[in-house]
Amino acid sequence: MRVSRLTVAAILFLVGLVWIGQGTGKIAGSAMSGTTFWAAAGVILVVLAVVILVRERRLSAKGSRSRSG
Repeated sequence: MRVSRLTVAAILFLVGLVWIGQGTGKIAGSAMSGTTFWAAAGVILVVLAVVILVRERRLSAKGSRSRSG
């Protein structure tokens, strides 16, 4: 797995969680608080992070199979 892609996935995941918290009103104190747009955007970021992780894992598994055989 590439460290850079894992780092990007981790950042997207964390930002997504914060946006979900702000959009749902669990995290107050900004103009984003209580706005469902940010909750939806956060969900999209979390899903994108998971897609990146799954793709990296598949690529990593493919690469290790071809190297061992």
